Amino acid sequence: MSNNKKILVGKIVAPQGIRGDVRVQTFSESPMDFPKFKVQSAKFKETDFKFVRAVPNSSVIIAHIASFDDRNAAETLRGVELYIDRDTLPEPNQGEYYQADLVGFSVLRDGKKIGTVAGFQNFGAGDIIELDNGEYVSFIGANVDMTKSEIKL
Repeated sequence: MSNNKKILVGKIVAPQGIRGDVRVQTFSESPMDFPKFKVQSAKFKETDFKFVRAVPNSSVIIAHIASFDDRNAAETLRGVELYIDRDTLPEPNQGEYYQADLVGFSVLRDGKKIGTVAGFQNFGAGDIIELDNGEYVSFIGANVDMTKSEIKL
C-alpha cells in the first residue's frame, strides 16, 4: 500500500537534562528503529531531529533537536507529536499489516457492522480500536481480512 498518510511514531514527553535533549515515547516496534526514521513535526524540520540514545528496556529514546539547545527551549516541545510518511515504511510481510492501513475498515461483531476504524489507542493493556461512532473495542483476538477491508471481533 503506498500513499501519503502520516504515521504517528512518537511523542515528546519531557525535557532531559540541561542541554536541550528530550525524552521521546516511541510507538515503533523497537525504539532502535527510531534513528532510521525521517521524523517530521510542525515545530522543526526532519533534518533537525537527532537520535541520542535509547533507554534500555523501555520504549523511550533520548533525542536532540537542532536550535533547541537548553532545557527551557526543550520544554516548549513537550507534547509535540512526531510523524513519518507511510511511504517510507517497508511493505509488510504476507499476513502482516500496519495499523494505519486499517483505518477505514469495517468492524464486525457477530456478523453485524458496529462501526468503522477511526484509529487505535493503547493505554498499556493492549491495542484498542477507536470507532467512528466514539466507541472503543479491544483489538485482541480480532481477525483482519485485508481483501474485504474488515475486522471481525
